[in-house]
Amino acid sequence: MSWQPQYRSSKFRHVYGKAASKEKCYDCVPITRNVHDNHFCAVNPHFIAVVTECAGGGTFLVIPINQTGKLNPNHPKICGHKGNVLDIKWNPFNDFVIASCSEDATVKIWDIPKHLLTKNLTSPTKELLGHTRRVGLIEWHPTANNILFSSGYDYKIMIWNLDIKDAVLSKPVKTLDAHKDVVLSMSFNTDGSLLATACRDRKIRLLDPRAGTVLQEASYKSHKVNKVLFLGNMKKLFSTGTSRWNNRQIALWDQNDLSVPLLEEDLDGSSGLLFPFYDSDTHMLYVVGKGDGNIRYYEISPEKPYLNYLMEYRSQLPQKGVGMMPKRGLEVSACEIFRFYKLIPTKSLIEPISMIVPRRSESYQEDIYPLTTGTQPALTALEWLKGVNKGPILVSLRPGSGAENSLPQFFEPEPLMKTADLSQHQGQGRKMPPEDMQKPSKIEDSRKQLKVEEKMPENEQVRLSNGFDVFECPPPKTENELLQMFYRQQEEIRRLREIVNQRDIQIKQLELQLRNTCMETG
Repeated sequence: MSWQPQYRSSKFRHVYGKAASKEKCYDCVPITRNVHDNHFCAVNPHFIAVVTECAGGGTFLVIPINQTGKLNPNHPKICGHKGNVLDIKWNPFNDFVIASCSEDATVKIWDIPKHLLTKNLTSPTKELLGHTRRVGLIEWHPTANNILFSSGYDYKIMIWNLDIKDAVLSKPVKTLDAHKDVVLSMSFNTDGSLLATACRDRKIRLLDPRAGTVLQEASYKSHKVNKVLFLGNMKKLFSTGTSRWNNRQIALWDQNDLSVPLLEEDLDGSSGLLFPFYDSDTHMLYVVGKGDGNIRYYEISPEKPYLNYLMEYRSQLPQKGVGMMPKRGLEVSACEIFRFYKLIPTKSLIEPISMIVPRRSESYQEDIYPLTTGTQPALTALEWLKGVNKGPILVSLRPGSGAENSLPQFFEPEPLMKTADLSQHQGQGRKMPPEDMQKPSKIEDSRKQLKVEEKMPENEQVRLSNGFDVFECPPPKTENELLQMFYRQQEEIRRLREIVNQRDIQIKQLELQLRNTCMETG
């Protein structure tokens, strides 16, 4: 028998977790003490939303992602629910729209103003009134715009089309009645054509959400499932739960055969829930324990043994819930491949934890940042409801490629585009045809465009890398905030210098092409 090495060759073998310093944490946040098994936190590159403790009704906070340190006790809240808020989720295609569900049996859609909240927000943009009992879960469709799924304690999953202009929707476009108990977890495959659910009756179900039919059902008695997760395009499901002896357990399933798991493994004897997170770009799986401070992470492979243990991040502070930053909000210059936001109610603290690949070079590492999901929907709501399937539109995370721009303006005609964007990317990461760039007839147009841009006022040109205008940001109140503003402006100056250099190079290339063309014709 051939000798097998004891280790695997993997670029993620040495990934480590790094907790943020005290200055970069969010302190004095009144985190909810609700015992519902949910994340209670939602994050995007602009905001962090967290469900809070309150008397009477349900509220949650929306905090700008760069507003770290102690939270102002009078910070504006979103408080339109009459019962406790159980789940919140940001729209994946609009960073200023968030959905919330509550014990009052309603789902509400909120628009966060671009100039930030100045007073409590009590009136939602839309209200969804289909459920008869409390709503415990909501999920946005991964590729279709304005499609929202909600699951309640009436054992029903409802599909809502938010393109309908009515402010109050009482009839969903589809209701799934396949469950006989409360749905504990929902997960979509990559193109959103399949839905996996974990139910309190201990069964995993694979459904076609548009037809409402159950394609597969697992009734494996040795694994009591709590959470289920699609593993991207690998045609596998991952679930967390408990074994017969009440040990915390993980299991891996074949999407086409849910009769017996491909793999099951007992982790420990703790009683807290396990939250799974999967990064389809790096094929890394993270398992976060509720009630403890540990984050285990694995690498998924298509062949046996499928699940390869890498490392475990340990902390003395137990987490109640956890939020996840989308890939487009990560700090690629620090080789950060994942970021958690850990809720610590005992200290009223939200602590960011970065998962980092140790690299010496500070340049962009293309091998650990493949193309990832952007902010453009692949389908409209109507197209998806008619049966069309499309994978997500992918963008590059390379600085300057435009992937970080997630403002809601993409629904409107774009203003005058910058020359640097024309030379590299157009819109959300699509490249210009090379033959269009090489036509000498375009030289005058590009020069005119440069002149027009020079005449534009400064407050329209200078943008912070997080997407807000410099003049719309609130003035810094503390020395820490002032330093952060200074560093962001330094980064912006560096980025603008790169754009200027790229424009100079382009002008020289065009002049050279023009000279060569004149010599050939003369």
